[in-house]
Amino acid sequence: MCSLVLDFQEMNKKQLGLVGGKGLHLGELSKIEGIRVPEGFCVTTVGYQRAVEQNETYQFMLNRLTMLSVEDRDQIVEISRKIRQTIVDVKIPSDVVTAVTHYLSRFGEEQAYAVRSSATAEDLPHASFAGQQDTYLNIIGVDAVLQHISKCWASLFTDRAVIYRMQSGFDHRQVYLSVVVQRMVFPQASGILFTADPMTSNRKLLSIDAGFGLGEALVSGLVSADGYKVREGEIIEKRIAAKTLAIYGRKEGGTETKQIDPDQQKSQTLTDEQILQLARIGRQIEAHFGQPQDIEWCLAQDTFYIVQSRPITTLYPIPEASDQENHVYVSVGHQQMMTDPMKPLGLSFFLLTTLAPMRTAGGRLFVDVTHHLASPDSREFLLNGMGQHDPLIKDALMTIMDRDFIKLLPNDKKESSPSKSNKAMPPAGAQPQFENDPTIVSDLMKRTQSSIEVLKQNIQTKSESDLFDFILEDLQELKKILFDPQSSSVFMAAMNASTWINEKMNEWLGEKNAADTLSQSVPHNITSEMGLALLDVADAIRPHPKVIDYLQHVKDDNFLDELVKLDGGQESHDAILDFLHKYGMRCAGEIDIARTRWSEKPITLVPLILGNIKIFEPNESGRKFEQGQQEALKKEKELLDRLKQLPDGEQKAKETKRMIDLVRNFMGYREYPKYGMVNRYFMYKKALLKEAERLVQAGVIHDKEDIYYLTFEELHEVVRTNNLDNPGSMVEQQAKLATRQMISKRKDEYKVYEKLTPPRVITSDGEIIAGEYKRENIPAEAIVGLSVSSGIIEGRARVILNIEDAELKDGDILVTSFTDPSWTPLFVSIKGLVTEVGGLMTHGAVIAREYGLPAVVGVENATKRIKDGQRIRVHGTEGYIEILS
Repeated sequence: MCSLVLDFQEMNKKQLGLVGGKGLHLGELSKIEGIRVPEGFCVTTVGYQRAVEQNETYQFMLNRLTMLSVEDRDQIVEISRKIRQTIVDVKIPSDVVTAVTHYLSRFGEEQAYAVRSSATAEDLPHASFAGQQDTYLNIIGVDAVLQHISKCWASLFTDRAVIYRMQSGFDHRQVYLSVVVQRMVFPQASGILFTADPMTSNRKLLSIDAGFGLGEALVSGLVSADGYKVREGEIIEKRIAAKTLAIYGRKEGGTETKQIDPDQQKSQTLTDEQILQLARIGRQIEAHFGQPQDIEWCLAQDTFYIVQSRPITTLYPIPEASDQENHVYVSVGHQQMMTDPMKPLGLSFFLLTTLAPMRTAGGRLFVDVTHHLASPDSREFLLNGMGQHDPLIKDALMTIMDRDFIKLLPNDKKESSPSKSNKAMPPAGAQPQFENDPTIVSDLMKRTQSSIEVLKQNIQTKSESDLFDFILEDLQELKKILFDPQSSSVFMAAMNASTWINEKMNEWLGEKNAADTLSQSVPHNITSEMGLALLDVADAIRPHPKVIDYLQHVKDDNFLDELVKLDGGQESHDAILDFLHKYGMRCAGEIDIARTRWSEKPITLVPLILGNIKIFEPNESGRKFEQGQQEALKKEKELLDRLKQLPDGEQKAKETKRMIDLVRNFMGYREYPKYGMVNRYFMYKKALLKEAERLVQAGVIHDKEDIYYLTFEELHEVVRTNNLDNPGSMVEQQAKLATRQMISKRKDEYKVYEKLTPPRVITSDGEIIAGEYKRENIPAEAIVGLSVSSGIIEGRARVILNIEDAELKDGDILVTSFTDPSWTPLFVSIKGLVTEVGGLMTHGAVIAREYGLPAVVGVENATKRIKDGQRIRVHGTEGYIEILS
């Protein structure tokens, strides 16, 4: 076997570094029984490395390239061009020439060949790099093949390949190029086969694109292709395109574009029998590789040849099920306002906390709602709830119900009570003990706080396995608090009262979303109080210019230690610490226990504090709260006065007053259970990190944060089975190695998950169901979402994806993917809100209403469709956005 050139049959699965992704897959394909692959070989990466390693110009240019970023487009183009020219001019090593000539003689020197690039960072499970390097077709003769090998090597540095590597985090120096030389097939037809539908991600639906001649016509977009869809051995859709052009090979080499005979232009490229035969081949290849494939095929002399197969890297993973039945999954992240992936420790803690039937996929959580959809009564409850929370999820679920996708159960009358409680306002009347009694909320909050204090004292005495047993026991206490029926009834009463007010005020007075104004500055909202508290921190720092100047330049999380040495530093230090004492367990994505908390990285708060000093006058927190209270009282009086003028007005006003009191007394509690949960999570985390330090000292893990890539159960097992005081035995050394390998694998998986966009709704077929807003009388160019806080505002759009990047001016409108409580400090500075994720009762909506900010949420791709700095108008009452400039 020659390390410079390998025949497809000589390759093995471990030779990615030698033959690249494309070459490796061709080698695998050629060994599948019944799959026809044109003969060929690979010029390995050893040849490429030998050609360039001693070239000083290449090394110099490569050094310059590694210092650039994606934004340096002009320099990238210029340096990449010089590198390509250098590689083309380099003499191919003589032993490479000899090896290539030898292999060509075996296949026939005067044969026509396809010469194709195969990079080591290509056709990988997590990054396809498809089309980044060059392919040359119908190359005839040894000299021509050698010339095009050089061209392929050079194509490792096309502008698109260089930029793609930068964006994907690949080091230019660690990516090498092999070249595939493959006997040319001159097809009557060719195309692409996806073994999972690329539009919907449905794994049971094969999608075939087909056209006449060589596949380059389709890939380049020169012609439209026929489209065929096959499900379980049956053609369910055919789209016949008008195919005016095709690319064919020329006798003397190279390719040419020809007009297709008019009689053939609208004919079906493949017969039905050929379509089904190709589908069977696709399923065979998919089964061999164990995952959905993107397959390039061609048809010559009525025989299908496979010229490439790569994994489809864009599909979202399917949550695992314990049976073969159809299932429907709803994203938890879209409800919890955290659609980023969670690390394994975070996922396992949430699974230990919830009562819902949850599954994980792509680092996210999903609820299996199949059973709820199967029963007519629980289905009504689910759809009504989703209609309030996220209409896009509701519409997607209704689409699924129209398809007869799941087995329906007969009406179960026992389940009817939940759905009834979701309509209008019955709970308020059914639970008179809640009426006008705000002490219920304060009692619930005291109970939670008391429980947290007990946890704080007891957890400090626990370590090793005792700590894990203690946490499991305390999680039961957390569940009792989170799922306390009285606790749930409190904010459900407020939510139902809010719905009742909106419906009745619209019906009786023609007033839309009246509850929004009535919800401003409600008491006991721990999250909105947090935003105001940071304004008070700004007030404590404002009189001290040296402190302000110091904060403008700090870059270290230990900045608080130096702060006390300045004039006014002690007061500023104490104000920040007081804030962290109450809110330091919060952070972006806080439902993931692995996320860095404000107490762990207090510098995160510095830009927010400085922004408050810059934008606001002293005592702004009190003014804001008082202003919201006055607007709510004014709206209440206005509504009651108008109602009294109506027939039966006194009764309507009395009923409405009861509902307003429920909203004012209980709506603020909506945010508190999560605050209590995050409090507990942070204490668990600090205790586990102490155990992690012992694991680091014993050499079990490299870094204490490595524990985030283990589940709670796995971490418990690692602590239990490792003798941390005497970590020397062979068995323990092997266990350490296994743990480190698992962590490394999980880190790689997490990087893949970060690139995925989680769906709101996905089925067990892998199909992503996208819901739609169904509304009329919206301007044609408007961007539609869900109205969650009324009012109309115009301003500058600030598209912000990370809170650390927030630079706001008074009057800005925040446009972001999602908000959780950590974003609340920004809400005091903005005049409106637009998010991609959210519903009526999610965090951003609740706080927007309390602060009186017009808000539209659930706006698909808002951060891409709205550009930073554009002037926009947010129609909070109607639920859409207009771009003004």
